[in-house]
Amino acid sequence: MTTDKSQLCRGVPEAQGISSSAISAFVDTAEKNIDALHSFMLLRHGQVVAEGWWYPYAPEYPHMLFSLSKSFTSTAIGFAVAEGRLTVDDAVLSFFPEDTPAQVSQNLADMRVRHLLSMSTGHAEDTTGFMHEAPDGNWVKAFLARPVEYVPGTHFLYNTGATYMLSAIVQKLSGVKLLDYLQPRLFQLLGIENPTWETCPRGINTGGYGLSVKTEDIARFGQLYLQKGMWRGVQLIPETWVEEATSRQVANTNENIEWRQGYGYQFWRCRYGAYRGDGAFGQFCIVMPAQDAVLAITSGVGNMQAVLDLAWEYLLPAMGPVALPEDSDACAALSRKLSGMALPVQKGQHSSALAEKVSGKIFNLDANEQKVETASLDLSDQGCTFTIRDQRGEHRVACGSGTWLKGVTTLNGDEPQPVAASSAWTAEDTYTMKLYFYETPFCLTITSRFTADQVTLNFKTNVGFGPTEHPPLVGRRN
Repeated sequence: MTTDKSQLCRGVPEAQGISSSAISAFVDTAEKNIDALHSFMLLRHGQVVAEGWWYPYAPEYPHMLFSLSKSFTSTAIGFAVAEGRLTVDDAVLSFFPEDTPAQVSQNLADMRVRHLLSMSTGHAEDTTGFMHEAPDGNWVKAFLARPVEYVPGTHFLYNTGATYMLSAIVQKLSGVKLLDYLQPRLFQLLGIENPTWETCPRGINTGGYGLSVKTEDIARFGQLYLQKGMWRGVQLIPETWVEEATSRQVANTNENIEWRQGYGYQFWRCRYGAYRGDGAFGQFCIVMPAQDAVLAITSGVGNMQAVLDLAWEYLLPAMGPVALPEDSDACAALSRKLSGMALPVQKGQHSSALAEKVSGKIFNLDANEQKVETASLDLSDQGCTFTIRDQRGEHRVACGSGTWLKGVTTLNGDEPQPVAASSAWTAEDTYTMKLYFYETPFCLTITSRFTADQVTLNFKTNVGFGPTEHPPLVGRRN
């Protein structure tokens, strides 16, 4: 068991009333049925009883949280309320007189901070897209300009723009970005190092998404809430705020059972008396008060309910009221499993008779939406270097054969991103590359199929908010 104050304490599962075999079953089933978890950390009675990362993901790397960021934004409002900077009954318009529309509807005038927190602003559609399209980059003004069709507090609508407005309010009141406001109040005290948060064009943290932290940081945040705002003997957040934020503030309807349990202040209610913060593609901070447990998960999944179902099926019922007898064999087996987890590399052959004919050749691509101009593959039995050129410039990624090769690439965006890549010949005429951007949920699979002097490139992403596959790119050899 560790006692370093900068770390969570570690313990044996059985000592905290949960069997190692139940955790092993959770991991086995996840690997079999879910594509794919990236990490998890389970705490019971304040002890980390199991933690694991599927390589190339690792404890030291941050992970994009998407909407799990919202729960951190809610926490900032909790601090601001405790400091007397505002109340949840303050009118939203009162903070932004300079951006108030010329014509103010009664519903907009009646919108309060609590309605932003509980996603009950009265809007009929999410405001986020309209904010992003604002030509002047003024997201606050764009939000306030949207029609408010319902009386605030009467209609639940998941509205990421509402969370952005909470971030804007914090910055307006404190004079610093949300991230900077939370540094001395939350991040530093919990030992969360180097968090990053995206900003809007005017330098306000996006609030509803954009935060990146490590898996253990998610777990610490969950443990803080499980302890009702108490951390190492100090009440960081008022207990009343924790209760209010994680209670059902508004009813919601959804075809999915886990998303119709009610909504708090940027927290979802769950079955079994639990609650959670969550983000797209399976980023979870699940707090189970009845079991005195926290489960942090990062992943890249399309079916988030499947992840929750696994937790309810394997972990929750295995948590007993008292310590279990020591089970050294099961504990050792779990330890071996957790230390050796990895996402599967690209399967296939190291070489093909076609390799020598296409390696190093430049293919000029037909006109395409992605504006990719050329592509080439430098091949060997050890892997390849894939290069494309587009309007942004030249982008490379090196892939291992039968192994993950880590590097940095601009292939998937303007900024260099850490990537782990593996590749193989999946047919005599087809070379496939699998790229994990391991600080994100995203995995990009690139398939190159060669015929005579031509290549057809397919790009497919594991998950996404829109299409995950683009039309094939066709190129001809110089």
